[in-house]
Amino acid sequence: MSEVAVADDEQFNWLADDPEESKDKGALVRSAQPWRVLVVDDEPDVLHVTTLALRGIQFRGRPLQLFYAHSGAEAFQLLQQHKDIAVILLDVVMETEDAGLVLTRRVREELDNPLVRIILRTGQPGMAPEQEVIVDYDINDYKAKSELTSRQLFTSVVASLRAYDTLLSLERSRLGLEKVLDASGQLFQLRSLQDFASGLLHQVGAILGLGSGGLLLVRSQQTGELSVVAGTGKFEDCQVDLIDRLSPDAVQTVQGSLQQHAHHVDADGMVIHVLSDPKDQYVIYATPSENLTEQELKLLKLFCDRISTAVENLALFESLRRTQTATVVALADLAEFRDDTTGEHVLRVHRVTDAIMAELKRAGAYPEELSSQLLEYGGLAAVLHDVGKVSTPDRILHKPGSLEPDEMHIMRQHASAGERILAKAQEMQGGISYLTFARDIAGGHHEHWDGQGYPLGLAGHAIPLVARIVAVADVFDALTHDRPYKKAWPIDEAMRFIAERRGRQFDPLVVDAMESVVEQTPAEFWG
Repeated sequence: MSEVAVADDEQFNWLADDPEESKDKGALVRSAQPWRVLVVDDEPDVLHVTTLALRGIQFRGRPLQLFYAHSGAEAFQLLQQHKDIAVILLDVVMETEDAGLVLTRRVREELDNPLVRIILRTGQPGMAPEQEVIVDYDINDYKAKSELTSRQLFTSVVASLRAYDTLLSLERSRLGLEKVLDASGQLFQLRSLQDFASGLLHQVGAILGLGSGGLLLVRSQQTGELSVVAGTGKFEDCQVDLIDRLSPDAVQTVQGSLQQHAHHVDADGMVIHVLSDPKDQYVIYATPSENLTEQELKLLKLFCDRISTAVENLALFESLRRTQTATVVALADLAEFRDDTTGEHVLRVHRVTDAIMAELKRAGAYPEELSSQLLEYGGLAAVLHDVGKVSTPDRILHKPGSLEPDEMHIMRQHASAGERILAKAQEMQGGISYLTFARDIAGGHHEHWDGQGYPLGLAGHAIPLVARIVAVADVFDALTHDRPYKKAWPIDEAMRFIAERRGRQFDPLVVDAMESVVEQTPAEFWG
């Protein structure tokens, strides 16, 4: 079919009201919709002649849809409602002598719409001289009504539609590329495969301006079985093994992508090959809510290419995190090896620390101190709170009963020793990491809110927040579990002990958060 063709009468929409108007008024026009042309004139005869001249026109397989306005003010309201009007046939003199010129400026400045093509038509050229109007106003064509034949009108409208379509394509590409780059950047920050999959599916919807349903699928390298890990959109209720929700064609496409270790994108959906390891293969299957244009398919393919890089970084990050966690646990085990009375104490402190931080975040406490890095690294760093005990002599560390004053002095040095050990490691690594917070915890978790703690006698907010949190978590766990010198306390008694020291030994807001955590958490959580 040629770019311009004559349509049957029934293909032409003569009504200004459009029942298919997009819910998203700001969305760019999709290829299935007609070209929208706004005719603005206060002369009924001109409106009628324009309608006859444009009747039956198709451009690039799409018919025209005419909208009518009798004044600049009425036209402005229509333009506010319909963001995808492609061409305006605009009279100059209507309710005022310069109503058309005023509307032109409002469209470009108030509506910030540089895409719509404006053809200025005037029956009184002297009122708006062509050269001045072309220079001073952002219009795309200027015609005198007395010289504008049906053929000239046809030519002007088609040329304007072609220009609009080109500009729209460029704008889509620009916006799409921005969204691809922005979405890819956000995906680089995700820390787990499920978060990655969920984020990817939502970003696809954002890139295309439409809703998507998607599944994260895994195929076992041993059995070859395909199963569902997670779903979004129309697949959100797919918890585990609902692979039957996919059509046979979709399953075949997924299997082909897995075999070829490649992405597959077409108008019916897409499969993104996410990750392969010795045990399993992961893919994401997504279905668009409507047919995709060729341009949108290109954007998805570009996005898929970016995803490969993101996956490589994700896999590297996960490997580094596992190594980091193993190192931290090994250091903690070293400390516990010399103090075998604590058992799983450090791992429980990890869990309690994470729970307190989450509650502080939910309550909006300490928004500046409770950074994203602290939320990510604080729990792991808490594992090393007593690593300084490696410097404590066995005769003191394992002495039954109470310590003498000089022995207590030596025992308390484990806080400073731990801080020095971790500070040196953190300095070698550089930047903010779990070691940054582990150093603060080791040196500060025995400080008291009122300044009566050790080793430096810090008080209040001078004590790092993470140390104030671990101080509560450490005491809570020590009280609620057996030790050689005591039996475990009931949780309510331990919380009374901590509450009595609120504002003296412990940060009041941290105690409040701990109380909320205990109220909301089943007893088995505490181990």
